[in-house]
This record gives sequence, structure tokens and C-alpha cells, in this order.
Amino acid sequence: MLHAHLPFIRYPEHENFLEENWLYETMTETYIPLIKILEDLVDDGVDFRLSLSLTPTLVEMLRDELLMSRYQRYLDGLVELSRKEIYRNRKDIRLSDLAKMYHKRFLRTRRLFENAYGKDLVSAFKRLRESGRIEIVTSSATHAYLPALMTEPGAVKVQLQLAVAHFEKFFSVRPAGIWLPECGFTPEMDVLLKGAGLGYFFLESHGVLDSSLKSRKNIYSPVKTPSGLTVFGRDTVSSGQVWNARTGYPGDADYRDFYRDIGFDLDLDYIRPYLPDGLRTFTGIKYFRIMDRKSEAKKPYNREKALQKAGIHAGHFLKSREKQILSLNKKLKVRPLITAAFDAELFGHWWFEGPEWLNHLFRKGTGREKILRFITPSEFIAESPATDTLEPSLSSWGQQGYSSTWIDTSNSWLYKHMHRAAKRMTEIAGKNLGARGLAKRALDQAARELLLAQASDWAFMMQKDKASEFATRKFTEHITNFSTLYHEITSGRINRERLSFLELKNNIFSDIDFRIYAGGGPLTH
Repeated sequence: MLHAHLPFIRYPEHENFLEENWLYETMTETYIPLIKILEDLVDDGVDFRLSLSLTPTLVEMLRDELLMSRYQRYLDGLVELSRKEIYRNRKDIRLSDLAKMYHKRFLRTRRLFENAYGKDLVSAFKRLRESGRIEIVTSSATHAYLPALMTEPGAVKVQLQLAVAHFEKFFSVRPAGIWLPECGFTPEMDVLLKGAGLGYFFLESHGVLDSSLKSRKNIYSPVKTPSGLTVFGRDTVSSGQVWNARTGYPGDADYRDFYRDIGFDLDLDYIRPYLPDGLRTFTGIKYFRIMDRKSEAKKPYNREKALQKAGIHAGHFLKSREKQILSLNKKLKVRPLITAAFDAELFGHWWFEGPEWLNHLFRKGTGREKILRFITPSEFIAESPATDTLEPSLSSWGQQGYSSTWIDTSNSWLYKHMHRAAKRMTEIAGKNLGARGLAKRALDQAARELLLAQASDWAFMMQKDKASEFATRKFTEHITNFSTLYHEITSGRINRERLSFLELKNNIFSDIDFRIYAGGGPLTH
């Protein structure tokens, strides 16, 4: 299970904006390589299965004409920079082949984006879903940390209902399940998830193991909540082999070092044209392998050797799962299900060889059906419907596993503003059901600003020194926009020019109807 998400960041008033590069980097290093590998697997008839969540904020950005035109400009810059790098490294036998590799890679990425996918990765993912090998699910509308909003259950209800309607709009089917942002769950959410028409969700393992049924088999066999939703508990053993910072595969010395990038290493005058506003950041051109992180003496990256290691690690992962399955079968007397869940951006962006590891995993995984096979959640539910009922406990993933990443001294101040804004949105929605024209536009935009302020990303980034300032500014921007609109709506004095600017900038959910906060339809006018 891969969870693909990025926060909604869009600044049309700036020609270049540093944080927009988060999307462009991940498209180049994760989403496009992943799509291509999955397409090749389908074309080659490999009988694999993969589950994938695409958050509404990510889908919106991937469908945004401005951002996609800027991504095309971003790719053009990488093609030009990598061509210059070939010339700069022409006499360096250590780096010349790597410079050529990057140039070829960027040319291929641009060709795929423009020609094969028509600048529309969402449609490419939709075609993969239609192949039957990929199951795609949703997440909450703006990746809100839902347990922290449960004092205003109507706000959680909107996050879920809007996400389901948004998924149906772009994928022409209702989502069977949901990836709860940060695996955040509290028992009161069960009926809201059921009410949104969802069939299953994923939890961190202790959310299941600390439930009313104290059985170790609960994360390895189907269980359901009191409302009838199936719960898939994340297996920490399999996930740790990939995710663990010290012992996981991505830390192997032969893999590419994420941090050594020419955007930081080269002379600023040389690299400046390829940096947003001349600010040093990652370009994606990295010439060194990991080695010892404490050592300044890095060795050049060997792509061929790294890909061989990815194949070895994929084989090791499969053998480890076979041993785990046989052991669980013997101890628990069940046919075990192992749910290995990761952030999608690990594969390619943080772990450069990650997409190739997945490719090896699925190709090597065929022909092992006597012990293991890949399966989607919906297929598993159809084959093995849950009979045991439990009430999962309050839980999340992240540090300590009980919300501390998203609610601590660095960010707890956010929630009083979110809660008050949610109350106010319900208030003005109920009082203005017949709104039309300018008032209707203002109410719709207030809903957008509230939803964007609720994103879990801001609280997460406030714990990171380098991102804290941006996250604080971003949350403050959205909550201030909401408050301003609230006061303008209640006073009847709406600033038309400012509203038009906000509609242009924060244009997520273009057909939202504010009446969803008063129990109306989520995406219909």
C-alpha cells in the first residue's frame, strides 16, 4: 500500500515559488517513474497487485493547468542543466557517465509527461486502475488529522464526504476504501466513515492490537468495526525492512545519497538560473552514493551496481515474507495477510532506486503462489470477509503512535483556530442557504480556505526547523483568509477584488458548494 500525498501549494502571483518545487521534484522522481514501471508490468502480463491512495490535494495539483505548465518549464530547465553538466564533466571520468545518465533520464521524463501522458498523470493512474492490477483509494479532502477535529464532527464529515465525491468525479467510481491521514483514528470516527460510503481503512498496528479483542492475529486476519468496516492493520515487521532509517534498504551504501545535490554544491552563479528565485535547493542531479553519512569523502554513484542491489533487496524482502508467512501460519493457525504500507514518495524521491525495487519485487514475486501472492484490499475482503468485530483504539503512525507528532507544544495552538472556524462555517452555511452571486462565491471560498487550513501538513512541518516558518505562514494565511471572508459575509460587505484573487490562487475544489456544511450536496450547485 503506497500513500501518495502532497499539500496544496499554488502561488500564481509569483513567477517562481520554492515550495512549488516539492510537487515537481516528486513528479519527476516518484510519480512518473512509478506510472511507467506499473504500465510495463501490465504490458508484460505480470500478475501483480498494488494499492495506492491519491489524496484530493495531490489530484487537484496534478490537474492544475498553471502548475503543469510550470512543471513543463521545470523539466525544460533540468534538460538544459543536465546538458551543461555533460560539458562541465566531460573530462571527469568519475562523473561524465552520470551526467549523461541524468540528461537521458530528464529527456525521457519530459517525453513521457508531454506525449505518453498528455500532461495528465491523473488519467494515467485511472487507466492503471482500470487494468485491474491497481486499486486506488482516497484520503480526506485536504489530508486533515481527523482525531484533532472530532470536537466538530461536522468538519470531519465534510472532509470525508468531499473526498469521496471528489474521487468519483475523477475516477468515475466511488472509492472502496480510504487512507486515513497519518493513520489517525478515534472510535467516534467509525460511523462517519460508514456514513461516507467507505468499506475499509488502514491503521497502524497498535490501533488494532490495543482494541477490545486482545489477539495477535488481528493484524494478520480480517476484522471489522462495529459499523461493519474492514480494518487493515499495518505490519511493522515488513514495513521496517524498507522504512527503518538505520536498518532499512534505502540506507545501503551503494544507493544514491539524497542530500548531496549540485544545487548546494556548485558555484551559485552557475546554478542560479535553475533555482527558484536563486535560492539554493535540490535539482535532482546527485553524483554520490551514501557511504558513511559522517564522512565527507563520498564516492561517485554507480547506477548499475545500485540497480543490482535493488534486485537483491527485492529478493530478500520476498524471502523474508515467505518465512514470516510460514511462521504466522504455524503460530496463529490462520492464512495470514501482511499489510506493508509506505509513503509513496519514499520510492524514487527519497530512495532513488525505490521504483526499480518495486519492479523487481513484483516480477520476482510471480510464481511463488504456493506461499505468497499479492492482493488488493477489495479482493481480500471478497475472498475472506471479516467475522470478528473489534473497536480500534485511538492511534496514529508517527512518533510514539498517539498523535504526538500532530499535537504538541509546537503546533497545538492551531486547533483552537480550526475549531472556531469550523463552527463559524457551519453557522454561515446554515444562515445563507439561498445565497447567490457574490455571496455564494464568498461562501464557497470560505469553505476552501477552512479546508486548506485543516491540512495535517502544517502541524507536521512545524516540528521541523527548516519548514516551521513556511508552515506557520501557510496556516495563518488560510485561517486569516477564512476569518476575513466570514466577517465580510456576516456584514454583507464583500471585497470583490480580494475574493477574485483568492479564487484564482486557492482554486481547489472548483465546483464545491458551501452547503455541504449545512448538510447539502458536496460538489453540486
